[in-house]
Amino acid sequence: MRFNLKTIGLCLVAGTMLAACSEPPEIAAKAAKRPDVAPYMGADNGFMTKGWTPKDEKSWTESVDKRNQNQTEYSRFK
Repeated sequence: MRFNLKTIGLCLVAGTMLAACSEPPEIAAKAAKRPDVAPYMGADNGFMTKGWTPKDEKSWTESVDKRNQNQTEYSRFK
């Protein structure tokens, strides 16, 4: 009987330690992704990219393409 209580205690401690190591869900990421709003609608605040007009899909696409081109190492050293 004593061995069983020790085993159960170790299992409870191990289970508690594993539960403490779990990662909580990312609430901020869920709030940022809104399926009901198109990405080019955006927010009208001070953190906007120059040349992009909120609610204009064409300028949004151009801004994303320009940003992607600046991230390519080949185009930087070309």
